[in-house]
Amino acid sequence: MPPRAPRRAFARRVLGACLLACATAWAMPPAFASASDSAGSEAGATPWFTQGRPSDAALQAVDALAGAAADGLDASDYDAEGLRRAVREARDGAPLAADAAGALDASLTRAMQRYLSDLHDGRVDPRQVHANFPHAAGDTFDPAVSLREALAHQRLPEALHAAAPAFPLYPALRRALAHYRTLAGDPAFAAPLPALPGGKLAPGQAYAGSAALARRLEALGDLPAGTRVPARYEGALVNGVKAFQARHGLDADGVLGGGTLAQLNTPMATRVRQIELTMERLRWTPLLDAPRMIVVNVPEFVLRAYEVHDGQVQVKVQMKVIVGKALDTRTPLFKEDMRYIEFSPYWNVPRSIARAETIPRIRRDPAYFQRQGFEFVGGDGRAVTTLSDANLDAVLNGQMRIRQRPGPQNALGDIKFVFPNNDNIYLHHTPTVQLFQRGRRDLSHGCIRVEEPVALARFVLQDMAGWDEARIRQAMTKGQSNTLRLQQPLPVVLAYGTAIVQEDGRVMFLPDIYGLDRLLDQALRQHSTRRMAAGKLAPRQRSLAVRN
Repeated sequence: MPPRAPRRAFARRVLGACLLACATAWAMPPAFASASDSAGSEAGATPWFTQGRPSDAALQAVDALAGAAADGLDASDYDAEGLRRAVREARDGAPLAADAAGALDASLTRAMQRYLSDLHDGRVDPRQVHANFPHAAGDTFDPAVSLREALAHQRLPEALHAAAPAFPLYPALRRALAHYRTLAGDPAFAAPLPALPGGKLAPGQAYAGSAALARRLEALGDLPAGTRVPARYEGALVNGVKAFQARHGLDADGVLGGGTLAQLNTPMATRVRQIELTMERLRWTPLLDAPRMIVVNVPEFVLRAYEVHDGQVQVKVQMKVIVGKALDTRTPLFKEDMRYIEFSPYWNVPRSIARAETIPRIRRDPAYFQRQGFEFVGGDGRAVTTLSDANLDAVLNGQMRIRQRPGPQNALGDIKFVFPNNDNIYLHHTPTVQLFQRGRRDLSHGCIRVEEPVALARFVLQDMAGWDEARIRQAMTKGQSNTLRLQQPLPVVLAYGTAIVQEDGRVMFLPDIYGLDRLLDQALRQHSTRRMAAGKLAPRQRSLAVRN
């Protein structure tokens, strides 16, 4: 046994480090009250230490904290390095005195509870970043309880796994994150690709950067390994660029222009951050709240309707959508229940659209009123089909409104899927189906236009007897407005993720059309700054640490 004096000196050093760790461990909410109250009955035992020695669980915990980056989290938020160093010193050096073990135990408990909380719920309130997703009512996850039970049953790794989002995209992104961190050190990305001759490279032209382009596409998985580099920009190299373009929200035409070159030259560190931000969003986006759901990923311009069986997600319907314009009519993010469908719907023109677009168009071209099937509706609900300046003025004054009758010109097409919400957002068809061929589809006033309304209606109505495809089509083309209430509400989630893993494991990186990734990145950096500031010792705390 070491002499008493050196042991005391060592204990003082560890206790000082523990007090520092305690001070940097931020104030915990009441729900996260110390799990160390559940210490074992053995003399000198705490959840993490026995007789001053760290348990296997303590070693697992500090290693987990140090590896927080694998889940897109920041290990420094949990003082991972300081805690791991202190625990390893306690393992390799003299046993800790009871007070030092207790201090280190409390710090490790707080760090693990915060880590579990961040892993499960995320680090920021989603409403701070324009995502109206309140905490799920049925989610009973409690980090303190989870940690206490994990320690009691020696199942800490399993508890950490269970805390992470269960949606299949999350583990896929976790693997992609590790891969893109590796790519960040790949020589293929060491320098930007050479400038394009004339600002654009078309198939068949010569390009001095062909070899470097091929290496980059191979590393990214868009070009088969070992592909022979042609003398000109042609063949497999063009196909590789098309594959790359398709994964980055670009028109896959094989023409290497400024936009494609900018994406090819984007640093892998930026891609890593994009994956991390999407993983953060998955912690609080309610994607598994029901056995059947509809999810629109706004920056992807894609709707997926899926069912969950035994924890497995099965996509039943997938289609292109058109969402709100990035400039001024963005589609909001939220979750609401679809409750009814309108066949052959009327379109009540919002007053803002009537003032800014519809009425000026009618004044320039009065025949437009009749061609589009418009009519006025008074406060008493009576429809007026007569076009007059007085009626137009009444709309501007809020005394009347304009609506569009069901028909081939109706802006909502022939079906409307309604999930009541404060923003008056809904899904609907459209007569301008050619717009679905565009690569970027933020073109609406906020509502979401769907490419395949019949397929979506079949999914929505699959449990309602008698509503087969023939009856759905008949109701859509009848020209007479009809509302059908659903027997069971169907959750609809309007989500936002700019990194999506495809079935082959390659990642789609989508434009941050609304700037919400930038906003989330800023919020997370501010969050870490606040934690760091909260961890600074006050003078009295620092003095106590030194004296002890």
